[in-house]
Amino acid sequence: MQKAILTAVAAFGFAGIFGATTVTANASSSKVNDYIASQGYKPAKVTKSIWSGFPKYKYRHGKGKPEGVVIHETANPSSTIYNEIAYMKRNYNNAFVHSFVDASNIINIANTDYLSWGVGYPGNARFIQFEQVEVHSKSAFAHEIANASWYTAYLLKQYNLKPNDAAYDGKGTVWSHGSVASHLGGSTHTDPVGYYASAGKKYFGQKYTMAAFYKMVKKYYNAMGSTSHSKLMTATYTTVDQKAKLSSKYTKYYLYNHVKGSNKNATRQKWSKITPKVGKTYYIDMTAKKSNGSMWYRIRPSKNSAKRYWVYSGNLTNIEDNATTATATSASATSASSSDSSSVVSSSVDSSSVSSDATSTSTAN
Repeated sequence: MQKAILTAVAAFGFAGIFGATTVTANASSSKVNDYIASQGYKPAKVTKSIWSGFPKYKYRHGKGKPEGVVIHETANPSSTIYNEIAYMKRNYNNAFVHSFVDASNIINIANTDYLSWGVGYPGNARFIQFEQVEVHSKSAFAHEIANASWYTAYLLKQYNLKPNDAAYDGKGTVWSHGSVASHLGGSTHTDPVGYYASAGKKYFGQKYTMAAFYKMVKKYYNAMGSTSHSKLMTATYTTVDQKAKLSSKYTKYYLYNHVKGSNKNATRQKWSKITPKVGKTYYIDMTAKKSNGSMWYRIRPSKNSAKRYWVYSGNLTNIEDNATTATATSASATSASSSDSSSVVSSSVDSSSVSSDATSTSTAN
């Protein structure tokens, strides 16, 4: 990510769930795309490891309203995805992106509802941005392309954007850093064009191109079907002061960072985060009744714990009221949960919440 620092820092000052999909159809004229289809690759799951240290500025049209996705590559042949992430956290005042992709991982480190700065003005205020780490084998490059193109499609679906290659007229939703520089300015970078060309030539005997990448994005996008937003249920949230015991049935269910099915960012969490033990008392500070009638509870392992997670009612027994303290509020696609900004875990990152954006590492479905 060192290559982004030269242009991003000065330029920014002007800018004020889907399941894994396999591409089965032949992506014509690209040996890389054909290879991915023939191997039946399934993309990596999205790992959310949101760092609370990144600044939060709205896109030019507001929070949660990006206009497209920018694809970068790190220009560092000797680095790893974890080294790049660590470097970015140390140097975020100069430049940062939302996510990193390699052959095995898609790691989201900054909330995509807010802008990042990796392409300069005016692109920073418009686009979600992610970096690809340079990989060094035929299989790794094909896997990385599969991951990156699927993730691009995933983001477009998440924000109700349609695929449109920006390379030709500068008016699309899928951008290389080079296209941003060419059509909007902000830098002179051309990535990932050079990396794609050299890796494609080296491992497949044919240069890989952004046009071929865009074909992969469209295939993944079309395979995903309708957006998940239309399927989200409304939920009514009530602040409470309760306690309950963990049921022996808890292993049949999952822990979540948001109410499942009522928040686009809801992902499964590991039970180990709350040290599960049947019969142990957990404290409840909020309930949610979904539009289908199911009840959910936000629990914490101790009375003063900052870590809070959502569980389905089937996880709990012996629910007791200490004192019901607040009134119900209604929410739709966003969660009405809250969180302590110093916590490792955030119960919500949406506009209807009173939360921070610090979250623990979790794997999306």
